[in-house]
Amino acid sequence: MGLSGSGKSTVVRCLSRLVEPTAGHILLDGEDLLAVSKKELIDIRRHKMGMVFQSFGLLPHLNVIDNVAFPLKLQGVGEGERRECAQRVVDLVGLTGREGAFPRELSGGQQQRVGIARSLAVEPELWFLDEPFSALDPLIRRQMQDEFLNLQQMLHKSIVFITHDFLEALRIADRMAIMRDGAIVQIGSPTELVLNPADDYVSEFTSEVPRARVLGATDVLDPAAAPGGERPTVTAAAKLEEILPLLAGHESGVTVTGEDGAAVGIVTPRSVIAALAAGG
Repeated sequence: MGLSGSGKSTVVRCLSRLVEPTAGHILLDGEDLLAVSKKELIDIRRHKMGMVFQSFGLLPHLNVIDNVAFPLKLQGVGEGERRECAQRVVDLVGLTGREGAFPRELSGGQQQRVGIARSLAVEPELWFLDEPFSALDPLIRRQMQDEFLNLQQMLHKSIVFITHDFLEALRIADRMAIMRDGAIVQIGSPTELVLNPADDYVSEFTSEVPRARVLGATDVLDPAAAPGGERPTVTAAAKLEEILPLLAGHESGVTVTGEDGAAVGIVTPRSVIAALAAGG
């Protein structure tokens, strides 16, 4: 992520070699994409990469099912097989019943779903999304983020997602790279970027992020809290915003458990206040 003109889209285009990199290496499954032939690159793009762009890029003369099936047609997949595959991903993105509609008959959110379905039809190993939701109104954007997260839970793709919206990145990202003037300034988890910004630029990006959205349960443990007693339980993966409602009714605190179910500590109102004050 980064401001407009920071180089986000150029990075993705370099990764797919839509723009030729001038230095470095691009490794996919151990193979340097800069060393492959044009024919091999086309094959990799068709079979291993999926791309979704802000402009949707739907073919206006094709209906939903044919737009989704188009990449498979380019691969030479037979009509029956490609329509079956296209129907599967159309169902996956929630467009069942709209297969015969043309792009002009769809809302912006529905067009975006078609673009996502089309990119998924080839079952890519690597998925590039270049600000896919930025043209949508806030409600539809939130719904599409939900759909994206649901798809990722089911499909477990490797995804490079471009956005200039930190809250969007915070919601969907495992790791974030912040760019400025064509260079990566900092890479880390959302929590690392908010709590330990590398410089004033990153700090400015994260300044309006509510700390309750990034602080995890293990970030706000109370070292002085005594174990035992009746307390509600959350996992170590829980965010502070999930814990706060529990603390409202349990002043003695909330027990945090690890992957093995064993208690790793207690979160108390005192430890939460201390953690929030530290960022003030």
